[in-house]
Amino acid sequence: MTQAYIYDCVRTPRGRGKTDGSLHEVSTLGLATTVLGALKERNHLDPKLVDDVVLGCVDPVGEAGGDIARMAAMASGYGHEVPGVQINRFCASGLDAVNFAAAQIMAGAHELTIGGGVESMSRVGLGASGGAWPVDPAIAIPAYFMPQGVSADLIATKYGFSRDDVDAYAVESQKRAKRAWDENRFERSIIPVRDVNGLTILTHDEHMRPGTDMQSLAALKPSFVMMAEQGGFAAVAIQAHPEVEAINHVHHAGNSSGIVDGAAAVLIGSQQAGKAAGLKPRAKIRAFANIGSEPALMLTGPVDVTRKVLARAGMTIKDIDLFEVNEAFASVVLRYLQAFEISPDKVNVNGGAIALGHPLGATGAMILSTAIDELERSGKSTALVTLCIGAGMGTATIIERV
Repeated sequence: MTQAYIYDCVRTPRGRGKTDGSLHEVSTLGLATTVLGALKERNHLDPKLVDDVVLGCVDPVGEAGGDIARMAAMASGYGHEVPGVQINRFCASGLDAVNFAAAQIMAGAHELTIGGGVESMSRVGLGASGGAWPVDPAIAIPAYFMPQGVSADLIATKYGFSRDDVDAYAVESQKRAKRAWDENRFERSIIPVRDVNGLTILTHDEHMRPGTDMQSLAALKPSFVMMAEQGGFAAVAIQAHPEVEAINHVHHAGNSSGIVDGAAAVLIGSQQAGKAAGLKPRAKIRAFANIGSEPALMLTGPVDVTRKVLARAGMTIKDIDLFEVNEAFASVVLRYLQAFEISPDKVNVNGGAIALGHPLGATGAMILSTAIDELERSGKSTALVTLCIGAGMGTATIIERV
């Protein structure tokens, strides 16, 4: 099997996913072309060498529909010879796009590919693409459908995480994100977003609230009580997990991932292709895996898929130096820390989606780039990147610094 190397990775800053966010004026296509163009320009890349572009997008409708990867490849000057494909595995779409692109290299089907993702949550609303899962009883009932926030509260209840626990985790995420920006830890991967006139409109992650403390979070009311109680989803949760007598609602906007806009792209290739293009590898992909997990808890997939990908790589948890676990909700990461008894100092060392935001289709590729940057900065060797996924799934990738 051919080894897949990561030659470069870029991402936009995350803009607030609201109409007053700095990236609201930039279309989904504009975000995607920004990162593809940056990869091409800063690597002096001949686009004719690129065999495929794979982009994740969770709501591929409206301006984000119609195979955004192909449109972005053409719009960013890669030429009509370069194909593109859009994929959707909910929140892991960006990481899975990287894995799909890497798999093409490993299989010998392609020599140089790009994986990544894009989501404009301010322009294409969350859930805009619909789907059977929440509305068709044929799948909603057997899958114990409930909103993810209710599942996050179920995880906190089942595994014993208090309101103070999840709030303390959120405060730490904000502190780490601020430190990362203060120390320019994102400098290698971050690229500015410009408007149609070429003027820079965003250079910095916009969702951060570095002044967050326990007192300010304590003032926030839990966000998912009404939908759980009046919507009947608390009963669904307890039916799925009868050992839970009542749900303790602990999550709110301050300890959940932020709604933001953004895009990311990762350049992947064989060793031979890298040499031909004059590229120096930054990391190699050791293994990746996907798994289905219990759909009512839904967001515990990172625990299950980590066990699977470690076994596939012939590694143990002690072989991993750094972890990037997407902060969809605070309880997701707390459960991960609990399950593997990992030191918090190894997990999300530069903050995560609670502080920085979660542009659904792009996040996986973004946190992969964060892991590579941090391996290089710290001189460490291996990182594991993983995300929880709607409907109960998990995706994980292990990389090794070159």
